[in-house]
Amino acid sequence: MDKMWKGIGLCLVIAIPSWFLGKMFPIIGGAVIAILVGMLLGQFIKDKKPFADGIKFTSKKILQWAVILLGFGLNLNVILKTGQESLPIIISTIATSLIISYVLCKAMNIPEKISTLVGVGSSICGGSAVAAAAPVIDADDEEVAQAISVIFFFNVVAALVFPTLGVLLGMSHASGYGFGVFAGTAVNDTSSVTACAASWDSMWNLGASTLDTAVTVKLTRTLAIIPICLGLSYLRMQAVKKEGGASKSVDVKAIFPMFILYFVLASVITTICTSMGVSADIFAPIKTTSKFFIVLAMAAIGLNTDIVKLIKSGGKPIVMGFCCWVGITVVSLVMQKFLGIW
Repeated sequence: MDKMWKGIGLCLVIAIPSWFLGKMFPIIGGAVIAILVGMLLGQFIKDKKPFADGIKFTSKKILQWAVILLGFGLNLNVILKTGQESLPIIISTIATSLIISYVLCKAMNIPEKISTLVGVGSSICGGSAVAAAAPVIDADDEEVAQAISVIFFFNVVAALVFPTLGVLLGMSHASGYGFGVFAGTAVNDTSSVTACAASWDSMWNLGASTLDTAVTVKLTRTLAIIPICLGLSYLRMQAVKKEGGASKSVDVKAIFPMFILYFVLASVITTICTSMGVSADIFAPIKTTSKFFIVLAMAAIGLNTDIVKLIKSGGKPIVMGFCCWVGITVVSLVMQKFLGIW
């Protein structure tokens, strides 16, 4: 453990100011700031060996802990009650993003792991989905950094463009419900969903009605982490068996994402406690810790990322991210129109 403290400490030096900067600039978010600072700082550290163990621990284990703690922000009863109308849209947008990423992976010869992370991150919940999927498919830090960078770019574009797009499309601004569903299904990262929905509320003096709807829909999307990660785990186990032949023994415990089960357990605990009258505010510090852990892990991932290599290889994933973003946006709008939401 003594070997880890230098690396963990370095990640904290990046994560703490990034956390506060993320509060000041929510449209960007602390996680993105941390990964960018980590990449830049990493270029000036000639010998990373003394920090290697701590950086690896932070980028792998703490990232999984962040996902587990994320479960304490999910009250399944609230999500099932208020998110059910948006469920067909959520399923459609997730399917669209995954299909687009799969097709482009084959057509453009994009590395499979990056394609998976971009597809999952774009369709579910940005950095949190990438954090959950990365250990399941054994993605390295550079692949994670590339996926996060692509998703971040289109997050910012969505947060800035979607309110104007909503006006041009004639979305109702009497309650903000339609735009809230749109923001919750078509924008993936929580910070960008919040910024986008809050802008609509501000434009039409709606208090926080749009924001409440958008966040609830976003949390409903977050639940898709469970089946997606289990599915990815199954596919990986099948791939291992195929590579090793019929006699190959598969270490299920090493491949199966146990932290996803703990994520589910955390959600169940939250649901039971709130059903018994416990205030949801009691889980607020845990949710905050989860968000900080993601920032901390992103700092570690940034430190392990070769920024020059990232820029050189970023063209195709950006095209993929753009196609996923456009596909999700179009499908969300078409489904809402079909369901009569706006």
